[in-house]
Amino acid sequence: MDIHVEKFGGASVNSASAVRNVVKLLKATPKCRAVVVSAMGKTTNALERLAKHSFETGKLDEDTLKEVQTYHFQVINELFGDRAEAIREKVNALLKEMKNIIISCETDSYDKFYDAVVSFGEILSTAVITEYLKAESVEHQLVMAFDIIKTDACHRSANVLWEQTQKAIDENVVPYLRNEYMVITQGFIGGVYQQSVRTTLGREGSDYTAAILSYCLRATDCTIWKDVDGLRNADPKIVERTSKIEQLPYAEAIELSYYGATIIHPKTLKPLENGDIPLYVKSFLEPQLPGSKICRCETIKPYVTSFIFKDNQALLSILSKDLSFIAEENLSGIFAVLARNKVKVNLMQNSALSFSICFDDNGELPQLVEELQPYYRVLYNLNLRLVTLRHYSQDDIDEIVRQSVIIMEQRSRTTAQFLIKK
Repeated sequence: MDIHVEKFGGASVNSASAVRNVVKLLKATPKCRAVVVSAMGKTTNALERLAKHSFETGKLDEDTLKEVQTYHFQVINELFGDRAEAIREKVNALLKEMKNIIISCETDSYDKFYDAVVSFGEILSTAVITEYLKAESVEHQLVMAFDIIKTDACHRSANVLWEQTQKAIDENVVPYLRNEYMVITQGFIGGVYQQSVRTTLGREGSDYTAAILSYCLRATDCTIWKDVDGLRNADPKIVERTSKIEQLPYAEAIELSYYGATIIHPKTLKPLENGDIPLYVKSFLEPQLPGSKICRCETIKPYVTSFIFKDNQALLSILSKDLSFIAEENLSGIFAVLARNKVKVNLMQNSALSFSICFDDNGELPQLVEELQPYYRVLYNLNLRLVTLRHYSQDDIDEIVRQSVIIMEQRSRTTAQFLIKK
């Protein structure tokens, strides 16, 4: 049985016309498929604001809740017309459930609260989309992601329990596919094994959901549908001339995602590589175009330099107070502090008396400084940009970082990185 896994991101379902386009695409290419759907548009951002405000103040953010309701109602009204009331009631029931979770907050863990609230974005999205599929007479079955993606309790970045997930998918997804039903599920969401507790797989984790399903279903291929015609070697908003990458080896794609290329979630590629499942990145606006393919191959086609830009970077420099070396035992303690605060290091550099790290500035800096200052001198810079070039030339470097103030740089045979002032 050839099974195809497809993922539709928030941009592909951000309006009534977008939802119609997705359903049109699915109807035009009948096949045995499992479809992963993200939250609509910027709903996840709104729910993150709602969760943060509600947890910190102990009060419901009524304005953001109304914003989420109004947005979904607008999509529903345009899709269903005179039949919209019943669908609005379903969405309202979900919003009421979310509201009750917020009001009755029973945890002092923000991460657990975040997962309970923000996961409603995907649940709302599939509630609307499955109703539209039904209206269009498309046979399908909605399977809740928290029933099939089994994880540990590491909230906001849950780890997949593969054996339990495989069993759940075999029991809850495969029978519908065998009976020629298209299966719809949510991206981003998991469920703690043997508990009725939702988790999330990390921001942009819907790609990862598609990869998990692909591996467990032994899929023929996995397709991520986006508003671009494939992978580009740079962000067109930053680099004037970009090239489309037609083919990319798994290893190279993993490197690019590690360095911050945002088009593919970092965890997505390993399950696909393990299963030798090709990943296609295609445009839902122009589905006839071939897109880009990530697969078991030897070369990048065409062979071009890739440029990756990460903004909102912090540089933390940790210096010895007494001119003693920053040795291995010091680094062990420093990394323990970083791990406790869930800091992902993007670039590091050390000398005899100092150790510097660059990382995404997500608000951890004050706590890091507080924990490190008793033992070290601590300096920091904010609002920096990290530029990474894969397979670079000196001309590429000159073009990208000319006239920039370089704070730190590092080069290997294939990769050059520059931390610069914006």
